[in-house]
Amino acid sequence: VIKCKAAVAWEAGKPLSIEEVEVAPPKANEVRIKVFATGVCHTDAYTLSGSDPEGLFPVILGHEGAGTVESVTPSFHCMCHSVGKQLYHFMGTSTFSEYTVVADISVAKVDEKAPLDKVCLLGCGISTGYGAALNTAKVEPGSTCAIFGLGAVGLAVIMGCKVAGATRIIGVDINPDRFDKGKEFGATEFVNPKDHSKPIQEVLVEMTDGGRAALEACHKGWGESIIIGVAGAGQEISTRPFQLVTGRVWRGTAFGGWKSVESVPKLVTDYMNKKLKVDEFVTHTLPFDQINEGFDLMHAGKSIRTVLKF
Repeated sequence: VIKCKAAVAWEAGKPLSIEEVEVAPPKANEVRIKVFATGVCHTDAYTLSGSDPEGLFPVILGHEGAGTVESVTPSFHCMCHSVGKQLYHFMGTSTFSEYTVVADISVAKVDEKAPLDKVCLLGCGISTGYGAALNTAKVEPGSTCAIFGLGAVGLAVIMGCKVAGATRIIGVDINPDRFDKGKEFGATEFVNPKDHSKPIQEVLVEMTDGGRAALEACHKGWGESIIIGVAGAGQEISTRPFQLVTGRVWRGTAFGGWKSVESVPKLVTDYMNKKLKVDEFVTHTLPFDQINEGFDLMHAGKSIRTVLKF
């Protein structure tokens, strides 16, 4: 059993608390990882807010992490019994802890020369957005794409659209500070819904001759709307059947369609060969003890990705 530092979410809606926790040895088909860096993602904030119907407390959050293998399945069975309080695992990873135990299928071996404080972000947001464009939407050369929301995932979608050869890449966001960042990743135009009195889908249709607003902005016959992210318990989306029977496609994506164990090492290689932007997503790097500040920056719209280092 290892004692280490972790950020514990004792209850929904409260700041994380830095605590000393005990991390048990790995069992069969598990490995114990020493985490060196982890990203702060909106999915962590979503569960912490209490909106996640599957959220359990107390829990150690975090799911964008990079580190080294500390130990594998021991040859003995640990008979120790803890007298403390059990903490729930999060998304099979719980990277807001200096050490964490994960299933061996949740670990991807990457280039040992890769900087861990950068490639940790390939564990969720960047890969999800990038893959949504390449694998899920299968953007083709000459396409026109609109991206709603220019956070880390949205910017990664822009990057994927550019790599795929899209001609027009329109960023949609109510935060004008994101527009310059969008250009850096390949966006060609921007729309702020606050600047228009009409629904955003009407604005986009006029611009291109052609949730629900994204679907209705798609071209009849072949347009596709890809949904990425999480929603609160009980929330639903709906549209008129007309939007679908006229040939539009509405679909979701998980992790951008990548298969973690085989795809993440390739994404890291692309990053190391300067074919994939990662550094450009990092706006803040903080010591792990300042994790709550990382969440504050995200909620204020001042960060794209904050990386925490142990």
